[in-house]
Amino acid sequence: MKKIVLIAIVTIAILFPIGYLIFGGLEKNMVYFVTPTELLAKGKSAIDVPVRLGGAVAEGSIAFKEGVITFKVTDNTNSMSVVTTRTPPEMFREGIGVVLEGRLKADGVFNAERLLVKHSNEYHPPKEGEMPHEVYKSLQKQK
Repeated sequence: MKKIVLIAIVTIAILFPIGYLIFGGLEKNMVYFVTPTELLAKGKSAIDVPVRLGGAVAEGSIAFKEGVITFKVTDNTNSMSVVTTRTPPEMFREGIGVVLEGRLKADGVFNAERLLVKHSNEYHPPKEGEMPHEVYKSLQKQK
């Protein structure tokens, strides 16, 4: 009888935390991905809440000034001003897809604490005898 009770206690001790994470704990710790339109639709409830903002960097919107980068992110319906002091990834440019982690401030500007850019997930190995600097040059031409 003691063995059955011990097995039951150990089983509950293992399953309870797993169940909590699956059904409740993860929900509270999730950072959601939203578009500018979705974030603007939340109104004041979105202010100063950690969120991931996704969209494309709007053409002609990037400005660098004294260590601060400003630009606009668009979902082709709405756009949102973004400001960050973080160094952007090398691939950061106009028209590229981005995901920004940060918070919307009361002035309507999104303060990004982290910038991620979308890149092609296709890998093409170099051709036989092709040198790495030749691959780099061909990639630069594609930009």
